[in-house]
Amino acid sequence: MSYVIGVDLGTSAVKLLLVDKSGEVVKEVSKDYPLIQEKTGYSEQKPEDWVKQTVAGLKELVQQFDGDVTEIEGLSFAGQMHGLVLLDNNNQPLRNAILWNDTRTTAQCQEIYDKVGKDKFIGITKNLALEGFTLPKILWVKEHEPEIFAKATAFVLPKDYVRYRLTEALHMDYSDAAGTSLLDVSKKVWSEEICNLLDIDISICPPLVDSHQNVGTITSKIATETGLATSTAVFAGGADNACGAIGSGILSEGKTFASIGTSGVVLSYEPTGDKDYEGKVHYFNHGEKDAYYAMGVTLAAGHSLNWFKTTFAADKSFEELLDGVGGSTGRRKWSSFYTLYRRRTNSTCRCTNSWQLYRNG
Repeated sequence: MSYVIGVDLGTSAVKLLLVDKSGEVVKEVSKDYPLIQEKTGYSEQKPEDWVKQTVAGLKELVQQFDGDVTEIEGLSFAGQMHGLVLLDNNNQPLRNAILWNDTRTTAQCQEIYDKVGKDKFIGITKNLALEGFTLPKILWVKEHEPEIFAKATAFVLPKDYVRYRLTEALHMDYSDAAGTSLLDVSKKVWSEEICNLLDIDISICPPLVDSHQNVGTITSKIATETGLATSTAVFAGGADNACGAIGSGILSEGKTFASIGTSGVVLSYEPTGDKDYEGKVHYFNHGEKDAYYAMGVTLAAGHSLNWFKTTFAADKSFEELLDGVGGSTGRRKWSSFYTLYRRRTNSTCRCTNSWQLYRNG
């Protein structure tokens, strides 16, 4: 029997599955790690925490596995998108990773439009300049931490860094690169024009690979730490939403899915990269070779529900909160929290009247 391991590097935890050839889940492990929020709007994590917990999870999976470890033939990744991991010339992180839900970069988004031009930027990247994406984070570090930026020789996304630590091979797949705001989505190359206009050395952009590409095997060090065989192949993997689309069968026109986790997503398959949605929805490269997808998203779906419960009903379970509550069609929902990210892209906007009404009874 052959087996593979799936590694999902999420925002709150890394989840690992051991799956057999028929697609049955044999073992499952989850390892959490902390979020660092030192200021309002900041959201960071330590890359070493991802590596430590991923290795611990792999070790636990292997310890629970009854078969021959050489039957575990490979592993691959899905991961949280948009996060910035800046590396020095030894591929060591220069600072904490800045995550997808960090919103400190409002000014940098405007800088992108001022220097590149909004229409040109959307034409190349197929997306708006958004606070959650990677490029504004690069510009923020460049402006506010110039001594760190001067040492940067590469950037990658979260799962790419973990994969590098397992293989010592540095890459980024197209589905994640599309969410950096530096990829020419339709041409599938890093945009030299955007880099030049923003004074970013294009050499910091890592080599690009397809999600299904074999990028090497695990190192002997990782094999020793986890119990896996050194022959275990590693495949690039993809952005969490792209991988979710593959797993959900969104592989042809007319296929769409909705996913509600920390964030909320509605995603639809696109066969080509030449459509012009004018930035009204995300438009990314798929994990499926030479395919694409359009996506609407809210940054705080499950996160909003958790905030509401903690703030207003800490002593109640989610089941109690939802008991007897129906939507317009009888389905339970929290529609007020599900406005798409696309509609409001400035996190500094505030509304105080509703809060004052609550405070004043």
